[in-house]
Amino acid sequence: MPSAITLIRAAALSDVAQYAHAATAPAESRLIFLAGACPLNEDGSTAAIGNYAGQAAKAIENMLVALTASGASLQDVISTRVLVASTRREDLVAAWQVVRDTFGDHDVPSTLFGVTVLGHADQLVEIEAVAAVLDS
Repeated sequence: MPSAITLIRAAALSDVAQYAHAATAPAESRLIFLAGACPLNEDGSTAAIGNYAGQAAKAIENMLVALTASGASLQDVISTRVLVASTRREDLVAAWQVVRDTFGDHDVPSTLFGVTVLGHADQLVEIEAVAAVLDS
C-alpha cells in the first residue's frame, strides 16, 4: 500500500535535528489521532518503573497496538510528541533514543517535552502520535 506521508526537510534549517521538519498527507488520506501511549501493562500496572528507556519501549509497543487496531502501521505515523517526566536532559534523551531507533529512516516531525508529572503512578514517559493512511 502506498504511503500517504511526505516528509519534508528544509535546507535552510539545521540538520542537527533527528527528524524531518514537517510532513504532509494528501486530502484523501484518513487521519488517525492516537491518545498518548502510556507504558502500561495489560493489567494496568506501570511497566519498567524508574527506567526511562524501558517505559519508552513499552509506550511504543502500546502505540503499535493502537496503530494496528486503527488499520495503520509505524510507517503511517506523520508526527509524534514525546513527554518525559523529568527536568534532566539525559532522561529526555534516553526516552528519545528509543523512539528514534524505533522509527529509523521514517524520521517524522517530533517534539520532545520535559514535563512535571504524567497521569499514572510511576509513569515517566508518554508518546502521542498522528498517522495518515490511504484506504483502498
